[in-house]
Amino acid sequence: IMVLAEDLVPGTPASEVFQIANDEVFEIGLTPNRADAMSHFGTARDLRAGMLQRGVNVELITPSVSNFRVDMRTLKIDVNVEDNHLAPRYCGVTISGISVHESPSWLQDRLKAIGLTPKNNIVDVTNYVLHELGQPLHAFDAAKINGKIIVKTVAEGTKFVTLDDVERTLHKEDLMICDEKGPLCIAGVFGGKKSGVTEGTTSIFLESAYFDPVSIRKTAKRHQLSTDASFRFERGIDPTITEYALKRAALLIQEVAGGKITSDVVEVYPKKVEDFSVLLNFSHVSKIIGQEIPKDTIKKILVSLDIKVNSVSDTGLGLTIPAYRVDVQREIDVIEEILRVYGYNNINFSKKFNATVANSPRTEDYKVQNVIASQLNSQGFHEMMANSLTTAAYAKLSASLKEEHNVSMLNPLSSDLATLRQSLLFSGLEAVSYNINRKNSDLKLFEFGKTYHKYLNGYEEHKHLSLLVSGNRNKESWTSPQKTTDFFLLKGYVKAILSRLGIEKISNAPVQSDVYSEGTAITYNNDILVEMGVIKKPILKHFGIKQDVYYADFNWDLVLKIITGKIKYTEIPKYPEVRRDLALLIDESTTYESIFNLAKQTEKTLLKDVNLFDVYQGDKLPKGKKSYALSFTIQDNTKTLTDAQIDKIMSKLQQTFETELGASLR
Repeated sequence: IMVLAEDLVPGTPASEVFQIANDEVFEIGLTPNRADAMSHFGTARDLRAGMLQRGVNVELITPSVSNFRVDMRTLKIDVNVEDNHLAPRYCGVTISGISVHESPSWLQDRLKAIGLTPKNNIVDVTNYVLHELGQPLHAFDAAKINGKIIVKTVAEGTKFVTLDDVERTLHKEDLMICDEKGPLCIAGVFGGKKSGVTEGTTSIFLESAYFDPVSIRKTAKRHQLSTDASFRFERGIDPTITEYALKRAALLIQEVAGGKITSDVVEVYPKKVEDFSVLLNFSHVSKIIGQEIPKDTIKKILVSLDIKVNSVSDTGLGLTIPAYRVDVQREIDVIEEILRVYGYNNINFSKKFNATVANSPRTEDYKVQNVIASQLNSQGFHEMMANSLTTAAYAKLSASLKEEHNVSMLNPLSSDLATLRQSLLFSGLEAVSYNINRKNSDLKLFEFGKTYHKYLNGYEEHKHLSLLVSGNRNKESWTSPQKTTDFFLLKGYVKAILSRLGIEKISNAPVQSDVYSEGTAITYNNDILVEMGVIKKPILKHFGIKQDVYYADFNWDLVLKIITGKIKYTEIPKYPEVRRDLALLIDESTTYESIFNLAKQTEKTLLKDVNLFDVYQGDKLPKGKKSYALSFTIQDNTKTLTDAQIDKIMSKLQQTFETELGASLR
């Protein structure tokens, strides 16, 4: 309940009564490479360049630090940087006699406007300068620093409690800010619990530094920490404003928390971070942009971006890029900057439409994939695209997959997405399980994808086509009874694919992978082309699947290699074909494949096809015997066959079966 003054006139805006300040917040989208614009100052600097290009001459005003002075030298803290590569520049200063409390309203309002929660006046100032200038800062309670500041790495496994009360195990490559007793802060990432500023703090050591971006990025990822400071450090900040930002923050702290500067600025900067040198060729600018931009305009744009023009010639410019522009280190980067400021919309384009027709062979991978995908779609299959990242634990489900062959991510999002897959099977079974759990149990799935392997001689990628079939063959209908999927249905789909690709000279071989309880392999010139079969129950149980799953795995790289040959064709025969049937009584161990191969060897010219259309095993047959009903298609492409020729061929086949297989006619 708010009690208002009685003299207020109804209709008066509440903003006038409570003296609420109006503000405008602009949200900008930055690409990750633009570390230079991750601050209000950096954005203003870029905005100035754009306005100058449009004829609006504005001045970039920076906060003054001319009032910075040392009041007394009563609290000096020395700094020792042991690794100048990880910390090229380090500055610090002490401030004594401060009072830690809430920040003034103007400071809180500005932090709230950009989504930050105010904490206390010291921390709020460091956050304010961070977003104002892009330089991360950190304040230590000077009373908790033992001896001097030491910037170094610590021993592997060292325990350290951060500001969020989490105990972290440090890596030997983590850069730490330490004192003579131990670590105080993870450099550039997160402060320590014991050295942080509290309400009882009366003196601080204020740090401003430039750290190696790669080191900070690795540390932040290693500990799964992402702070405003690490976000900027790991992308590269401006090494030239380290001391300036320190003085700016020190003056603001004096303004909001009182206190006096009680030491000189301590700076360790043994080797200056140099600017980049780039040669710009005018002809390259015109070639890349597609339009000739006046040379004076190019110079004007570069100067507005703080890029110094050291030399000028008829062909180009010698340039010096400021160190804070970590994304501009090549000539093409400079050309991109010119085009960005000049304006993409100011580039003229031709109204002429040009098209190039590229000739690609019919066996191009994507073409063959489209052909097979269309065929499988027409047979009721659905294409799936699984994530190539999976869990390393899947390698334990098959003895043929080795954990040492896993290609692991350095910084995985989770353990379930930590490794590149060695097989398409397990990601496929994830999809099968997902569908079954949602009452979609009749499945036909296929996927074109790659597997990834790490061997002693390097990394390898292999392309595969996988088929997964499970459940019933067709949807439930009153016109036909339900029939479950079986191995022979899968084999039919596989043979249809090989037939569509014109791959004929194939052989059967025992399946090598141990993921199948039953299966077979199809080879081409002794190389495994396809493996297919029934997936083992223990593997299915791992995914919570209770129904049979039939799986086929094509070596797609070998498929593409085989089909590169020329197409051979023959005319449709003018003369009729003849069919003759035989019912053979054979041993149970005799396979259809052996009969087929024997028939083809016996009559190589006129025998076109052999088909098994009936199998019988029962009490009416002798023990250990079975009956095969076979059809034989005979045709001569040059003439019509006579009965005598046909009978001669059939007699020859019958005699061969009797001799080689011990068969007899029923």
